[in-house]
Amino acid sequence: MTTLQEYKKKKMADPEFAKAYEELEPEMNVIRAIIDARLSRNLTQKELSERTGIAQSEISKLEKGTRNPSISLLQRLAEGMDMVLNVTFTPKTDSIK
Repeated sequence: MTTLQEYKKKKMADPEFAKAYEELEPEMNVIRAIIDARLSRNLTQKELSERTGIAQSEISKLEKGTRNPSISLLQRLAEGMDMVLNVTFTPKTDSIK
């Protein structure tokens, strides 16, 4: 049986797959950050909805990746979780000279 890591490594050998994966990575990082933050506060989507005034269905869409959040929406989520929103720009490792 192939593990997820082995499967990903095999797929990343395909240049087209690797390019598509890299293009989606920032979006996936945002989704993972939202979910991880919510879970670290032991909040359900419903509880976060009640704290932020954002519909639970919208939080679900954010976490599924079917809705892209604005910075103001991310700020509302952070406030609802008693957290600070941080956005960073990091140099690509292959472009550092």
